[in-house]
Amino acid sequence: MEPAQKIRDAVGQVSQLRRDASGNPALGAAVAVVKRLQSHRFAGTYADLLGDGPYRAAAQFFLHELYGDDDYSERDAQFSRIAGALQRLFPRQVMATAVSLAQLHALTEQLDHAMGVAWQDSAAPDNGSAQAARYASAWRTVARRADRRAQLAMVLEIGGELQRLTRAPGLRLMLKMMRGPAVAAGMGALQRFLESGFDTFAAMARQPGGADGFMALIEERESALIDLLFDTDFVACETELARILGQAR
Repeated sequence: MEPAQKIRDAVGQVSQLRRDASGNPALGAAVAVVKRLQSHRFAGTYADLLGDGPYRAAAQFFLHELYGDDDYSERDAQFSRIAGALQRLFPRQVMATAVSLAQLHALTEQLDHAMGVAWQDSAAPDNGSAQAARYASAWRTVARRADRRAQLAMVLEIGGELQRLTRAPGLRLMLKMMRGPAVAAGMGALQRFLESGFDTFAAMARQPGGADGFMALIEERESALIDLLFDTDFVACETELARILGQAR
């Protein structure tokens, strides 16, 4: 399948799920709560990195571009509208990253939607510390462990692709030169993502440990979270998740 069609298919899945949620206000609200909690969870898990140090910019990039509850509808609309143009305007390596990003977003939206349904069906309270228990319950109701692992693998793949992009001779200059044409073609959000990702990983490459160290932390901590939510005694899982959420900045 052509890269452009992969992007259209992924964006189409996201759009349909959003239409379903918008047509059911209670479900839409539940999905929004799930997304917000997940953003807080990431901020808590990586509070040490977000606070200061060599990985602060990278952690912020991941929080806002991959794990956040930001509205990505502008970027999605651009992906769908100009998927074919991506192949003509962007280098092959960049196109691969765009495809991975669209597919990650589709899988994330599927899981968030399923979590929203489980959250909506739960009779547990959703305020304060009770949110951790309700989130853990929804997670176990949805299950889909293989998809959770696939989601993490996609995140790591995007990080690896961004890291490889920084090694491509002349690519940063090319991205800068493409800024005007990309914005004119309606690809400003994608352009910002690519430039921010490139600069973030290029900066890490100049530091001890580099991007490999950061991606190793992502893999270690996210794998531990998956194991916690699936395998740990429920009360202990709830307690630890509440602690993590409490660490969010």
